[in-house]
Amino acid sequence: MSSADIAWVLTSTCLVMIMTPALGFFYGGLVRRKNLVSTIIQCMTIFAVVSLVWALWGYSEAFAPSVNGVIGDLSKAGLNNVGAAANPAYSNAIPELLYFAFQLKFAAITPALIIGAFAGRIRFKALLIFIVLWVSLIYAPIAHWVWGDGGWLRTMGVIDFAGGLVVHISAGVSALAAALVIGKSKDMQTAQESRPNNIPFVILGAAILWFGWFGFNGGSALAANEIAVQALVNTNLAAAAGAVSWMLVDWSRKGKPSAVGISVGAVCGLVAITPAAGYVAVTPAIIIGLVVGVTSNWVANWRSSRHLFDDSLDVFACHGAGSIWGVIATGIFASTAINPSGPNGALFGNPYQLALEAFAIVVVASFAFVGSYVLLRAINFITPVRVTAEEEEEGLDESQHGEEAYEVG
Repeated sequence: MSSADIAWVLTSTCLVMIMTPALGFFYGGLVRRKNLVSTIIQCMTIFAVVSLVWALWGYSEAFAPSVNGVIGDLSKAGLNNVGAAANPAYSNAIPELLYFAFQLKFAAITPALIIGAFAGRIRFKALLIFIVLWVSLIYAPIAHWVWGDGGWLRTMGVIDFAGGLVVHISAGVSALAAALVIGKSKDMQTAQESRPNNIPFVILGAAILWFGWFGFNGGSALAANEIAVQALVNTNLAAAAGAVSWMLVDWSRKGKPSAVGISVGAVCGLVAITPAAGYVAVTPAIIIGLVVGVTSNWVANWRSSRHLFDDSLDVFACHGAGSIWGVIATGIFASTAINPSGPNGALFGNPYQLALEAFAIVVVASFAFVGSYVLLRAINFITPVRVTAEEEEEGLDESQHGEEAYEVG
C-alpha cells in the first residue's frame, strides 16, 4: 500500500463529509425561514443514521462478494473482516476500512439530496424510516450493480467515475417520486411565491460543496495519481462553466444575473461532471458544464411554469437532469488517452459505450423511481408521511423540533 494514496483518500473522505452540512446550508438558505433549522438538521441526522446503516449492513450489500450480480452478500455485515488489509477487488493501494469510510460519505449525502423535493412538508419520523429503507433497498443495490465487484452493470462495461448513476440519478428521480407522493406545498396550491430566506447561506453552501467535490471526484481515483489530478481539474472547470452558463441564461431572461442562479449553476456543473471526471479531457469537461447550465435551467423553469408537481428545490432539474446529461456525455467523450483503464466513448470510435450508458440510465432511473414511490406509499400506511396543514403553516422548525432559526422580537 502507498502512504501517499492513503493520505489522499483520507483527505478526500473528509472533504466529502463536509458536503453534507454544506448541502444543509445550501438547501436551508433556499427554504422559508420557518423551515431553516429542520432542513439543516435533516441533513445532519441523515449523515448519522446512514453512518450506522452503512457499517451494519449497507456496505456489505454494496461491496461484499456478489450474489448473481444483484447484491452483495452479508459476509461484511458489521464490518466483518474489513480492516487494515486492502481489498484488491477495489484497490490495492488503501486499506479496505478506508474504502468503507470513503464510500460511506457517498451513501450519506445521496439520500440527503432528496429532501429538497419535499422541503417543509415531511414528518421527521417518516423521513427517518424512508432513509433507512432507501439506503438499504435502493442505494446499496444500485451501488453494487455499478461499482461492486461482479455487479451486473459493471460487468457489462458501464462506467461511472464518481456517482452520476449511483448518486445523482438515483437521488434525482427518487426526489421526483417523493414530490409526486407527498404532493404540492401550500404555497404552490395557493400560487404564493416562496422566496429564499437566506441567500448568503445558499452561496456559502454552494462554495463549500464546490470545495468538497474535489474529494468527491478526485478521491474516486482511489490514488494520488494523474487520474485524480485530471478529475480535480475537470471538476473545477465544469462547475465554473455551469455557473457561467446558468448566469447568462438568467441574465438574458430576467435582465439581471441571479446570485442564487449562479450558485445553483455551479452545483449543476459539479453534478454533470461527476460520472465523467476521470475519463474525459479538459475541453469536454467545459462543454459538459456549459450544456448543463442551460439544460438544468430550462428544466427548472419548465417545472416552475407548469405546476405539475412540487419539487421544491428542483432536485430533479439539478441532480436528475444534470446527471442524465453527464452520464450521456461520459458515453460520448470518454477517452483511453485520459484514462487507459476505461473505454473510449462514441467520439473516439466506440458508440457501444454511449448505448451502455443510456441503458444504465434507464435501468437506474426506473428502479429508483418505482422503488421510492412504493416505499413512500408503504410508509404512509405505517405513519403519515406528510405533516398536517397546520404543521406546514407553522413550519417544521417549530412543529417537528420545537425550535426556531432566529429569535423574533
